[in-house]
Amino acid sequence: MGFDLKARLAERQAASLYRRRPLLQSPQGPQVIVDGQPLLAFSSNDYLGLANHPEVVAAWRAGAERWGVGGGASHLVIGHSGPHHELELALAELTGRPRALLFTTGYMANLGAITALVGQGDTVLQDRLNHASLLDAGLLSGARFSRYLHNDAQSLASRLAKAQGNTLVVTDGVFSMDGDVANLPALARAAQAQGAWLMVDDAHGFGTLGRSGGGVAEHFGLGIDALPVLVGTLGKAFGTAGAFVAGSEELIETLIQFARPYIYTTSQPPALACATLKSLELVRAEHWRRQHLAALIAQFRTGARRIGLQLLDSPTPIQPIVLGDAARALQLSQWLRERGVMVGAIRPPTVPAGSARLRVTLTASHTAEQVDHLLVLLAEGYASLEPTHA
Repeated sequence: MGFDLKARLAERQAASLYRRRPLLQSPQGPQVIVDGQPLLAFSSNDYLGLANHPEVVAAWRAGAERWGVGGGASHLVIGHSGPHHELELALAELTGRPRALLFTTGYMANLGAITALVGQGDTVLQDRLNHASLLDAGLLSGARFSRYLHNDAQSLASRLAKAQGNTLVVTDGVFSMDGDVANLPALARAAQAQGAWLMVDDAHGFGTLGRSGGGVAEHFGLGIDALPVLVGTLGKAFGTAGAFVAGSEELIETLIQFARPYIYTTSQPPALACATLKSLELVRAEHWRRQHLAALIAQFRTGARRIGLQLLDSPTPIQPIVLGDAARALQLSQWLRERGVMVGAIRPPTVPAGSARLRVTLTASHTAEQVDHLLVLLAEGYASLEPTHA
């Protein structure tokens, strides 16, 4: 008797599902060093190229000189510093909400919001392709949990008709593995018709969508009535770390009182908030980053279609190339890496069985020439793949 961990790991390895951590030995950027190898990377969520921006780095250093490097305690004890407060005010302004609340990670923001809002006797309805943190939070909340068909407002409406208690509808804004954008206007209408609340995790849309980088809410022009609970993360387009929930005065006060991941966690370093304030300023002011990124997305999609690659319907920096078989995804990823290009192979359970893929991510730091180079290699590498075995 006992835990047979060796057999469990061997089974995952045999199924081409074993995961290994690449060791990054340089700052984020298009040109990186991973495991000692120089690579052109199309794997990072640093969509606007701010993770190593000199002004953001300088803001971190200045913040550390002024505030030190540790939060020291939870926000409710003595860990809520001036930069945290200033960042919350700025995030509220950017999202057009009365208030915002900082969390240490996006996982914690989702877990905190869902478990604070629903429990036994309530209902939480989620998109089938939602991020794992959202699904976990729904299960842990104790509420009745159901998943509607992907991005399908009609499927949602049928489940809403059977919902009990307070009902929370939860969706990603941009789906992290498919790159498509949630049909929020239709989902909001379905939720409002049944008196349910809509919660959106805009981790991959915040910063990249909307005229000022306000994400899917700004993209669709959805106010607080249609979208009462808005979650955003800061470790992707904003290039730093952490997350937030934005909403009404009552929502934020409820989270402060009842969201356990907020109450029982040391605050993020104040210097990190200083860096994020600078990146927020750049996101809002430098529209060229989103414009350049949009041009690269169009360039990649046109080139990939010409090659005959199977793309998903994604207008975002996330451009998945579906290969189906996990072994084929690993083979093409390794083939590219041997030629100096890094594109991650995404396999089950992160994506459904039979939909293994390469997840190409484009950033504002990439050049058109680098995207052309990727396309040339993809054409050659895809042609060299072994056929799928029945």
